[in-house]
This record gives sequence, structure tokens and C-alpha cells, in this order.
Amino acid sequence: MNNSKYVGLDVHKSITVIVVLNALGQIESHSKVKTKAENICDFFRGLSGKVQVVFEEGTQSAWLYKLLKPLVSSVTACDPRHNKLINDGKKSDDDDAETLAQLLRLGAVKAIYKGDDQQQRLKELSRAYGNLVEDATRIQNRLKALYRGLGIDCAGHAIYRADQRAEWLAKLTPAHSYTTLFPLRRISGRNP
Repeated sequence: MNNSKYVGLDVHKSITVIVVLNALGQIESHSKVKTKAENICDFFRGLSGKVQVVFEEGTQSAWLYKLLKPLVSSVTACDPRHNKLINDGKKSDDDDAETLAQLLRLGAVKAIYKGDDQQQRLKELSRAYGNLVEDATRIQNRLKALYRGLGIDCAGHAIYRADQRAEWLAKLTPAHSYTTLFPLRRISGRNP
């Protein structure tokens, strides 16, 4: 008898839905556990046989991949966009976990390469760097837009220099009221 188990996870911030299928595609168990390392590990330690796991790529997928890798035969993080194309119309956490397990059993999931620990770390650092550059650019654009909106020329990069901050703040005269500088607060009714 084939003792393979195919496990689909639908992972959320606080709860993870777990569906376990046997080799014939029948549901052996259906569980909801807290999305915490100890709860998830306890669940998988209770499974026997050749256990294969699948979940969709997301915020917690790198952590979950690393957590489950030593506990099961194989771990697959898959592309959620690919799974949406296969969706049968049902949409619930339970159905999503079962669908993922069925797709894994049939060999129909599109895996995302996770790499080893060093590659994961490089990926995380690259993503963090990209986010920092994007955030810094957004802030710089907002700062320049503020001055341009008040008719103050701010060409170049001097506006960003810490040693020229006092000079740029001095250009904001008392005529530039708080509501002129921050109109969204006035519109939303929030107090400064």
C-alpha cells in the first residue's frame, strides 16, 4: 500500500488550514492550527509515511519552507497566480488547501525555487534594498512636490542635504500654514 500523504496548506497571519490527502486523493484529515512554529511542527510530527507539502508563495513562505524542510519528504512553494487559473470556482480556506493538495498529488503545481539559506538571505536583502530605494524615492518626490506646490524652486539635490536643512525650512514662511502644507489632514478631519 502506498503510504504517501499530500498536504495542502492555506496560510494566514493567525491560522493555517491543513488538508491531508492519501495516495488516492481522499481526505485523511482536515485541521486548523495557529500559524506558529510549535503548532505547525507538532502537526507534522504526528504524520507518518512519505509526506509532501505545498503552500502558495507569500509573506510567510520562506519561513514556512525552512521550518518544514527537515520534517517532511518534500516542500513546495507554488505560484498563486498559476493556481488561480486552475481554480474551480470554490473559494474558501478549506477548499484552497484541498485544491493545493490535489494539485500536488497530480503533479500540477508550479513550484517556485526557494534555494538554500544563503540564497534566501540574499533574496531578502535584495528585496529590503529595493524597498528602501523605493521608499526613499517616494519621500524625495513628496518633499519636492511640497515645495513646488508652494512655488518654491527646488531643482537639484540640495533640498535633501542635511547640512542645508535649516535653509530649506526657512523658505517655508509663516504664510505657509499647516493646512497649506498638509491638506489631507484638513480634509480628513484629523487633528495635527
